[in-house]
Amino acid sequence: MSKTIKVRCENNGSEIIVSMGTTLSEVINILSLKNRYPFLAAYVNNKIKELDYAVYKPISVRFIDITHFEGSRVYQRTLFFVLSKAVRDLYPDRKFYIRHSVSKGFYCEIEGRDDLSQDEIDALKKRMRELIEQDIPIVTEKVPEAEAREIYERLGYDDKLTLLDTCPRLYVTLCMMADIAGYFYGALAPSTSYLHLFDLQRYYNGIYIAIPKRTNPEQLENMIPQDKMFDVFKEYKEWVRVMGVSTIGSLNAKILDGKGGELIKVAEAFHEKKLGNIADAISEANLSRGAKFVFISGPSSSGKTTFAKRLGIQLRILGLDPVMISLDDYFVDRENTPRDENGDYDYEALEAIDIAAFNEHLMRLNNMESVDIPRYDFITGKRQWHSEPLRMTERSVLLVEGIHALNPRLTEQIPEQLKFKIYISALTSVSMDNLSRIATTDNRLLRRMVRDYYTRGSDATDTLKRWQSVRRGEDKYIFPYQENADVMFNSSLFYEIPVLKRYAIELLRSVNDTVPEYGEAHRLLKFLDNFVGIPSDEIPPTSILREFIGGSSFKY
Repeated sequence: MSKTIKVRCENNGSEIIVSMGTTLSEVINILSLKNRYPFLAAYVNNKIKELDYAVYKPISVRFIDITHFEGSRVYQRTLFFVLSKAVRDLYPDRKFYIRHSVSKGFYCEIEGRDDLSQDEIDALKKRMRELIEQDIPIVTEKVPEAEAREIYERLGYDDKLTLLDTCPRLYVTLCMMADIAGYFYGALAPSTSYLHLFDLQRYYNGIYIAIPKRTNPEQLENMIPQDKMFDVFKEYKEWVRVMGVSTIGSLNAKILDGKGGELIKVAEAFHEKKLGNIADAISEANLSRGAKFVFISGPSSSGKTTFAKRLGIQLRILGLDPVMISLDDYFVDRENTPRDENGDYDYEALEAIDIAAFNEHLMRLNNMESVDIPRYDFITGKRQWHSEPLRMTERSVLLVEGIHALNPRLTEQIPEQLKFKIYISALTSVSMDNLSRIATTDNRLLRRMVRDYYTRGSDATDTLKRWQSVRRGEDKYIFPYQENADVMFNSSLFYEIPVLKRYAIELLRSVNDTVPEYGEAHRLLKFLDNFVGIPSDEIPPTSILREFIGGSSFKY
């Protein structure tokens, strides 16, 4: 007689008894669990698992579909796997690269094929649809490292081999689909047939992958050209390629070779050069059209504050007198902050800013009046006041940084010719490997988690709990205005995750496995496990990263 165990389903609150070894897919059938969209994966005791996961102990399970943030990522990974198979079938001698996100989709390239015709794009789409219609199972299993190496060598996955060389493991998790294998650093759907909607379009020298909307999976995300954003990605991609650190494996190899300090110096020098170029552009705009209001916007944890301070130094070199204001200091008191649909404080909403006071202060500063500037205390949620008033001179340039800085509603009273607009974000350039990108949101989340703990009195659970709300706010209030910027700045540093690792691991381990946020904490811990660490000793005190890990020479 087989042993049985209890399974509690959080989707409908039911409990069932099943035989040990029952898979999550079988649990769905036993429960006759209905859902508008197919379940793609599940949280088992708050850890994400594939649906072929077999149960051997009592569990609490929560099945997720594409409308869930992690469910959407499962869909994307599976789509990348199918596309990589289609490329391999049609171009067996070419390497395939998932490069980065763009316009709510993803940009990818086929090695040596920057001239793909529409007919070739259509052929790839046709092959993908054939693979989807075949309902090919996707199986995840652990194999000895030696076996994984043999498979990677047969498939020509040099990038994955390098990662194994720098982070050896006794067993390696592999995802199998037909005649190919890989690993995508997260759960995949049970089979190819779960991909109901996608599109491929020619874009620059490669392919744009359109994905379904998370909020409405029956529609694709609209493809809106983001030429400025793409140019930043392109520049940084080429730069890290020249530096030889385009993947985690190659980055790890440099660190293990004792070149961590050199990587820090070069990355910081690159930032300094870009900052100097932006300062030159502001100076030219100041002379040619009288621009004196510099608005710096970007999503959470982009490094806006340190960027503004470093930009101010560059402007001083050019004879300008920078005056700085942070929009964060214009937050209304916490009890007056608007709430989102869940009843939580919505710090990302424009209405969380005291717009009236901000505009009054802008106009007074423009008239060279003395202004008492507020200072927001994130621990108490109350407004305080700077000890010294602020004043502008004839040579002054006002630097305003905050997530809403490019929102036209914020500065309707300021003539456009007087504005210089900057968009900044940590646009991750290093990839896990050729087929697995590092999400820019993960980079920023790790930054925010560390900073929130050390400067804002929030633990990792609190940061993870608010993150989805933060991202929704970015989609609504920040990203729609990014292409309005005069210039863009990539604040990511290709060495930073190896540095953040030491700080973040302790915080992530503190997340209790009884809370829903544990699943994301566990995912990030597994993610960080792929990096060789770098000590923070050689990071200069003016680095953007110091805003998050401490030790900055700037006052915040």
